[in-house]
Amino acid sequence: MTVTRAEYCAVAIADCFAEDGEIMGSPMGLLPTLGARLAKNTSNPLLLLTDGEARILRGTPPLGQSADVVEGWMPFRNVLEHVVPYGKRHVMMGATQIDKHGNQNISAIGPWDQPKRQLLGVRGAPGNTVNNKTSYWVPKHSDRVVVEQVDIVSGVGKARAKAAGPAATKFHNVPRLVTDLGVFDFEGPGDTIRFVSIHPGVTVEEVRAASGCEIHADGDVPFTREPTEGELVLIRELLDPKELREREVPAR
Repeated sequence: MTVTRAEYCAVAIADCFAEDGEIMGSPMGLLPTLGARLAKNTSNPLLLLTDGEARILRGTPPLGQSADVVEGWMPFRNVLEHVVPYGKRHVMMGATQIDKHGNQNISAIGPWDQPKRQLLGVRGAPGNTVNNKTSYWVPKHSDRVVVEQVDIVSGVGKARAKAAGPAATKFHNVPRLVTDLGVFDFEGPGDTIRFVSIHPGVTVEEVRAASGCEIHADGDVPFTREPTEGELVLIRELLDPKELREREVPAR
């Protein structure tokens, strides 16, 4: 059975949530939503998921469809007051830039005083990274996204959290970056980016050529694990029958 690049990304994202236990998952974007719903159906049934707005889901509806089964109500003010400050949440955000220390930028490109392009602003990124476990998803790995140093810090990496002191490090945890080329963490020398795996069909040299900073490797880099037959059935028949995943990460 041929596995597409998007499906490797989905299982890699699902593995990010696998050991979280009873915690609120906040995936932002299509592949993160697919991966989190896959995790809830397999490795972590205790994961609490919402529809991205205010409804707590009992099940895992297909991408692009409204939830049929709702078991609770959690408007965002309750998330901010009762979940975010206590570390019981795992966020997966996007990144316009992410640097070798795990700092993320979704704010602007270019110098602070006169940016070339205005983006979202920092939004909830500082609070997410200081208060909650935060992973990142990048659908197109390139040297414009994975960089030596972000132009503006939105999400906070480990070194900056350490410099800010204990209040910033209590819940700080940036465990994973998943891209269309591989999986990475920030456990390299000096809390820098490191290979965890590369997706089948990708080489280490290809990843390094597509990156704007050095990526550390502890010996040979393994491939991202193969999805099980059951996971592929869930992805293809239950969670994403319209194959929306293939639009975000096209087959190669």
